[in-house]
Amino acid sequence: MTDMTGLSHIAFIMDGNRRWAKKRGLPIAMGHKKGAETLIEVAKGAKKIGLKYMTVYAFSTENWQREKAEVDALMDLLRHYLDTSFKELQENDVRIRFIGERDMLAEDIVAKMDKIEADTRDNKSVTLCVALSYGSRQEIIAATKKIAEKVCCGELAVDDINEKIISENLYTADIPEPDLLIRTSGEMRVSNYLLWQLAYTEFYFSATLWPDFSVKELEEIIENYKTRERRYGKS
Repeated sequence: MTDMTGLSHIAFIMDGNRRWAKKRGLPIAMGHKKGAETLIEVAKGAKKIGLKYMTVYAFSTENWQREKAEVDALMDLLRHYLDTSFKELQENDVRIRFIGERDMLAEDIVAKMDKIEADTRDNKSVTLCVALSYGSRQEIIAATKKIAEKVCCGELAVDDINEKIISENLYTADIPEPDLLIRTSGEMRVSNYLLWQLAYTEFYFSATLWPDFSVKELEEIIENYKTRERRYGKS
């Protein structure tokens, strides 16, 4: 098991599925399929190396703007993995959570998500948080509305609103903030992902396209992380 001193939560932006497919002359859907398989392997590897939390950016609210054929293929792939591979993670003692705007997803997909969350609720080894139909600005707006409602109802005073209150009203309320963000494919931006939660997170940008990412590379990145001094904005 890798020494995880000071590291319990890694967030991933799983970028590069489409480029991986195009480089090989394959349909884009094949890139997403290989990327989904990589996610399952990395999640199982996270358990073995002792990571407690993984949050992955699976489908953003902006992704709904892609061509309908690609979105439909992604949703069908999601249905398949919710029925098959996520059960494999359940058997590996992985707790699975979903965050995002569920009302934008088909009812049958939401039902599958609800069942997986219920079935894995008591698993302890690692929590896999899947950001699906997710956008961080939308998350912050939703949290603001919840807080405003509490103020209007007299449950909360305006002067009581602080960082803790905001964090408690985000989708990730009971999940620690990420220690490390890994984005694959060489892109260097956060793309409306966990904007509040990443305030003091260390970043690592990998040139590897997500379908080619491996547990071995994850372990190498963790070793790099361990050489860093986190200052949490103090200097």
